[in-house]
Order: sequence, then structure tokens, then C-alpha cells
Amino acid sequence: MAGTISPSGEVELPESLGYRVKKRLLGKPLVTEQLGHEKLSNSVALGVLASDCISSMAYGSEQMLVILIPAIGIAAFTALIPLTFVILGLLVLLTFSYREVVSVYTRAGGSYVVARENFGPRIAQIAAVALLIDYIVTVAVQAAAGTDALVSLGQFLWGNNAFISDVADHKLWLTVAVVLLLCWGNLRGIREAGRAFALPAYLFMGAMGLLVIVGFLRFLTGDHTQLSTHQPGMYALGTGEHGFFYGAALLTMLRAFANGGSSLTGLEAISNGVSVFRNPQGRNARKTMVVMSAVLGTGVLGVSLLAHITHATPFVNGTPTVVSQEASWAFGNSWYGNAALVFVQLATALILYTGANTSFNGFPFLASFVAEDSFLPRQLTRRGHRLAFSSGIIVLTVVSLLLLIGTDSDLTRLVSLYAIGVFTGFTMAGAGMVKHHLDRREGKWKIKVAVNGAAAIASFAVVGIFAVTKFTEGAWLVVVIFPIGVWSLIKVNKRYREEAEALAMAPVDATSPTPRRQVMYILVDRVDLAVLKAIRYARSMRPAEIRAVHFMTDDREADRLRLQWSNVEVGDLSLEIVECPDRRITRALVELIARTAKREKSQITLLIPERNYSPVLGRLLHRRTPDQIARAVGKLPNVVTTIVPFDVVSAHDELEDAAASGIKVEKLDHLDHTLEGTDHADEADHVDHTESKH
Repeated sequence: MAGTISPSGEVELPESLGYRVKKRLLGKPLVTEQLGHEKLSNSVALGVLASDCISSMAYGSEQMLVILIPAIGIAAFTALIPLTFVILGLLVLLTFSYREVVSVYTRAGGSYVVARENFGPRIAQIAAVALLIDYIVTVAVQAAAGTDALVSLGQFLWGNNAFISDVADHKLWLTVAVVLLLCWGNLRGIREAGRAFALPAYLFMGAMGLLVIVGFLRFLTGDHTQLSTHQPGMYALGTGEHGFFYGAALLTMLRAFANGGSSLTGLEAISNGVSVFRNPQGRNARKTMVVMSAVLGTGVLGVSLLAHITHATPFVNGTPTVVSQEASWAFGNSWYGNAALVFVQLATALILYTGANTSFNGFPFLASFVAEDSFLPRQLTRRGHRLAFSSGIIVLTVVSLLLLIGTDSDLTRLVSLYAIGVFTGFTMAGAGMVKHHLDRREGKWKIKVAVNGAAAIASFAVVGIFAVTKFTEGAWLVVVIFPIGVWSLIKVNKRYREEAEALAMAPVDATSPTPRRQVMYILVDRVDLAVLKAIRYARSMRPAEIRAVHFMTDDREADRLRLQWSNVEVGDLSLEIVECPDRRITRALVELIARTAKREKSQITLLIPERNYSPVLGRLLHRRTPDQIARAVGKLPNVVTTIVPFDVVSAHDELEDAAASGIKVEKLDHLDHTLEGTDHADEADHVDHTESKH
């Protein structure tokens, strides 16, 4: 693109359209020196990193009832309480385990870093795949649950009118829009994301605290009314004709426990984002994790107890939610009751939507670590316009949107994909910490080994339970993708290692003589400014010989090219015409250069004039094959390829500016007729693509 020279002598280049759009959407770019200031306080980090974890209280208890109610009927509300306490016990165990993780490993990465440091990079890919899957599913689950909360609010305020019914039928697209909004917020950078996503977490904590307190006060003051369990659209109550203990088979309880395990997702987010805390990072992360677990445990227990009291029953289509039913019962139908209901539901929707932001923080960081170890493409290690790992954010957005569309944003179907990845990560973290303490045997290492070992065993058991009980409900997809993902990451690493070895230890024939002569070939397809620029460049390098070559596929075109060449001042440089009757230009070019290099023992440089057109329309009107030719020729010994670009768009703009200013422009008149016949924009365009591998 053309530029101008300022009075100070500096060249001022105009910004591209794409960059101007990006700057408008994301703000001014941040420089690398500002990275150290992109850190979060404990309070902001709790809101940003813990959103996924604490927001799961909005659907964890409901997902257990989804399994229990069709199986055992009213007894489900009794079975819900002991299952909740089992999950809370697992929460305590995992919290103690991850306190050790963030104390020892203060670099972000969580179970992946723990597994890599203790079991090696190949075994660590199990944790990497587990966490990457978890982050993707988290975005879909949280966003879908947030939309359910909004639809539930509309149903309580305005009933199932036409508008609310239409929103419920098309809630997928609302969810998609929210995910895209989260993507945009994170592309702006972590500081902006922190400010935007911390507040909803505290609003949700206040809302759930208000709901639980008011609900318990209402119950303790004598209101023992229960909600109807026979409304249209609810899950049908199981008959329970053989009694609770007969009907609640072990498989049913395990399936309900697996669904309830979704309450613990997001627990690892703080360990994956330790690096965003202020110093001392380990201590701050440990404190924040304890607060997060306490909030989660209190909320899950409160929702389950209120469900036990009110008999709030989930609906098949997901709305109204159990939490919204509990809020309607607790606050009543007065104006202030409706205001409290609105507050709870809006806060719930916000925390669920922003809970997906945990993945937008964790996924790019984890992907960058895996890419640094050469198990993922290295593009994922680069920070973007606002110091965020933009490539990771975009990948996460695309895959999670595909998942949402594939499941029609159905929360129950999404939960079936959830906990395998999550608890596999928990297992790897616990096992890695066991090995860490056994190797070092420092302090109270025996107690730490017992805690981390128990967490690893319990988490592994949950993985098995989930894989078996949820296999036919969608978990088979994760079971199949998991080993494929681990294999793929290992194959990527193998390819990187092979390439590095080839670059570092390529065989060199020490007996072959060093070429003495430098010969430059210029590939000529037509005579224009692009070719003349290549000729000027070749002469500036002062090689022993310059040769211009044209591969003839059309007699008339070759005759026209000879005439043009004779009318241009190129000194004593003659144009060599090489017949190419089979139109395999790349092969003919490789053969010509190979013969020359071998016969004359010369160092060959091939110059390919490349005309750069407008990025969109130019790709439609002109074929681009210089890179293809360069790859083929570059395989020859003692041969290099140089592409000489010529910006056609800038040249056109300069001509228009000159004409507007009344400046006389000298035109190569003998080229006017080149567009009258067949367009031979690039000689390389005639390459037979079936032979391009040669």
C-alpha cells in the first residue's frame, strides 16, 4: 500500500481496512510491556474465575431430580438430600487437593502442568484433552442454562404468551448471540473482561443468599405448602409402587450422582489461571479457592433443601427451572415478591452467561501451554491485539457454537457430555500431587499424599460411573473423542520433533564442491512493470548471469510476448522460449533448473514476479501459484526461489492520483492489447494441478 513521508522524514503508512475494523471493535492495541499490569485482585479473580463453579448451583440439584423423579416419584425429593451431601463431601476433598496444586504450581495450567511435571509431557496430554473438552462443554452448558433462566423469568411474569413461547422455541439463537458477545469481551483483554464479568458473580451470590434465607424463614414460620408436581410439561412422577428402596436401583442413584457431579465443574479454573493473580500468586489463589468452594457448597445445599421442601419439579423442556420455582414460592406474588424474583432470575442468567467466561480465560491459557510443548499448533502461543490469546478464544467460540447447534442447546443433553473431562482432570491432578510429595517427602507429606490420593481415587471412580451410566445419553461421544484427541496431540508433537530434527541435523555432502557461479532465472509470463521490477532486482544483485525464460503453451501468446520484449529496454537480456506442449510448467521448470545447476555447477536463484491484487476481488479474478512453484523448485539442491511482489492496487491508486494532479504519465503502449485475447495473467496459472506435487 502507498504511504507518505512526514516532515520529519518518517514514512507514514495507511492502516488496512481489517486493522481499522479490529481497532474499532477491540480498542487500541496493548503493547507487551503492559502485560504485567493485566493482573486481577482476589475479589475480581473470584468473580471472573469462579463464575463457572458457583453458577452450577443453579442447575446441579435440578439435574439430579431429572433422573430421580421419573424413576422413584416423590421419593426423589428425599433421595436428593443424601446425594447432595455425597457431592459436598467430594467438593471438600477436591478443594483440599487443589489447595496443594495452587500452592506448589503457581504457573497457570492446573492438572496439565501437574501431570507434565510428574509424569512427562506425553502422559500430560490426557489431562490436556480432558480440560480442553471440559472448557468447550462449559461454554455450551453455561450459556444454555442462562437462556433457560431468562425464559423462566418471562414465563413467570407474562405466562406462556405468544412472544414468550416464540422465544422458548428459538432460545438456541439467543444462546449463540451470548457466546459471540463473550468472545468479543475476551478479545478486548483480560482487564476489561474482569471488570465486566466480576459484578454478576457478586449479584448472583447476593440473590441466592436472599432466596435461601427468605425460603427457610418462610418454612420455619409455618408455611409448609408445596408446589404442584403434576403440571403439564413436567417430568412424570415414577410410580414407586414397589417402594423407594426397591425402585431406586443402584444404577438410578449412580446416574443421578453423575448428573449432580456437574455442580463441581469449574473447580479447577483457579488452578488453571493462577498466573492472573497478583503476587503472591499461590497464596492469593489458595484463599480465593476456599471462598469459592464455601460459596458453592452453601448454595448447592440450599437449593437442594428448598427443592426438598417445595417439591419443585423440573420441566422436560428445561423451563421454568427449579430455582425459578423456588424463588416464586419463597417471595410470593406481591410487587416486592415479583421484584425479588426478577432480581434472582436476572442474576442467575448473568452468572450463567458469564460463567462461560471461565472457559474463555482458561482454554486459551491451557492451549498456549500445550502449544509451547509442541503438542498443539504454535499459533496458539501468540498474544493478539489486546494481549489475549486470540486464536484460542476464536477456536473455543467456534467449537462451542457447533456443540450448541448440534444439541439444540438442550441442557440435559449437554450435561451428559460434561463430567468425564472434568473428573479426568481432577484424577490427573491428584495423582500428580501424590507423586510430587512421594518424590520430595517434605513437611507433612504423608497427610498430603493421603488427601491427594483419596481425591484421585474418588475422581477416577466418578469418571467410571459417568462413562457407564451416561454412555447411551451422549457420553459415548466423549469416550470416543478422548483417545482420538490424545493420539492427535501426540502425532502433532511427533511431527514438530521430526521437523526440528531435520532442520538441526540435515545431512550435508561435504565432498560436493561449492557452486562458483550465481545464475538468476526470471520467470516471464508477460512484459509489464512486475517483470521489469524483477529484472532491476536481479541486476542489483550482480550475478554471473541473468536469464529470462518463458514456457510456451500457446504459439500466438509466445509471438506476442517476443514482440513486447523487443519493444522494452532490457539491455542485452534476451528472452528464452521453452516449449511446454503438455502444459506441465512446474515440471518443465524444475527439469530446466536441475539440468542447469548440475551441468554448470551453479547456484541458481529463481525470481518469480508476483502481482498482488485486492484481497477479495483479486482472488476471484486471478489465480495465485508462485508459492506452489517455489515449493517444487525449493526441493532442488543449490537452488533458491525469491518471489518479487508488485502491488497492483497501489500502482493503480498512484496513477489516479497523478491523473488528478495533472501529472503526465508515460504508458507502455505496446501492452494495450494484452487483454484482447486469452488472459494469461500468470504463466504459472497454466500449471496442471494434478502434477503440482512434482
